[in-house]
Amino acid sequence: MKKRVAILISGGGSNMVRLVEDMALRDHPAEPVLVLSNNPDAAGLARAAALGVATAVVDHRPFGQDRSGFEAGLIRALDGAAPDILCLAGFMRILTADFVKRYQGRILNIHPSLLPRFKGLDTHARALAAGETEHGCTVHIVTPDLDDGPILGQARVPVRTGDTPRSLAARVLEMEHRLYPAVLRRFADGDRTPVFLG
Repeated sequence: MKKRVAILISGGGSNMVRLVEDMALRDHPAEPVLVLSNNPDAAGLARAAALGVATAVVDHRPFGQDRSGFEAGLIRALDGAAPDILCLAGFMRILTADFVKRYQGRILNIHPSLLPRFKGLDTHARALAAGETEHGCTVHIVTPDLDDGPILGQARVPVRTGDTPRSLAARVLEMEHRLYPAVLRRFADGDRTPVFLG
């Protein structure tokens, strides 16, 4: 039986597309069952539908500060699809400890830095400001602590003279598109040995 994967997005969903394309390969141990967004205008929803994946939206805005209400909506959508694994792929909402515990050990996230460095936002600008010679991305298991949890893979890119946050982000994104599918394939097969690229 293939593992069932739900992918959570907020925007264009480029990492989601790469995950879905990789899962379409015959030898893959997982299959996509849902793409879920908090943003009804997310371009990734149309991209997922074009790839034949079911989509759902739970708009966070009507919930205001009611995070538990918003997450109850996410849970209803997710449990209807019965996923074994949740992949956060540019999902721009911080999840509560209660949500994480419900799916403990089954939520993966990709973060655009070499964790534990540069948790949070604006990672590329912060890496440049810090004078880093190397930057990259990390896939990890989600825990209640932000951008924390066991590391399942990292990909590195050199920081070049004259780099801007935008140019650095573009090179990191290319590596994200390689790293996340490689990690998911291994994780769905029960192998948590970290993947290192670059």
